[in-house]
Amino acid sequence: MTDSPAPQVQYGVTPIEVMASMSGLDFVRAIFARTLPEPPIMENVAPFDCTAEQGVVVIHSVPGLRHYNPIGSVHGGYAAILLDSAMGLAVQTTLPKGFGYTTLEFKISFVRGMSKDTGTVRTEGKVLNAGRRVATAEARITDDKGKLVAHATTTCLVFELPKGT
Repeated sequence: MTDSPAPQVQYGVTPIEVMASMSGLDFVRAIFARTLPEPPIMENVAPFDCTAEQGVVVIHSVPGLRHYNPIGSVHGGYAAILLDSAMGLAVQTTLPKGFGYTTLEFKISFVRGMSKDTGTVRTEGKVLNAGRRVATAEARITDDKGKLVAHATTTCLVFELPKGT
């Protein structure tokens, strides 16, 4: 018996009616299982080995030369994509069918730089509080030695998704 190959990564936007038909946890897991398309922004960080539980999302990624800024290190936008995605998706995992979120604000603190030699980084997003209208979350990026690279917090607006016609 042979293992079947991993599904090919496809990037795109899931129709709102598909998203609305699933719990937040099922929606996020479907993206990670590649039965739904990955958001196009993630093509920039090429995540792998992503997991989702209620209120927690973990994303692994490897920074490379393509992520460099003009001063010779990984651009802060790389960390911002990972942190914002992990926090937002962690919030999504707590939402019932028919609900979504949008980021109202987030704050990032950079602790140490990354380079193409950093290796695999682990981004973990955790929900701090999920209310009917507002959710807060935090995330941390650590290197393969467990050292903190960056951390962030966010506030998200929770809302009912539009009903299909």
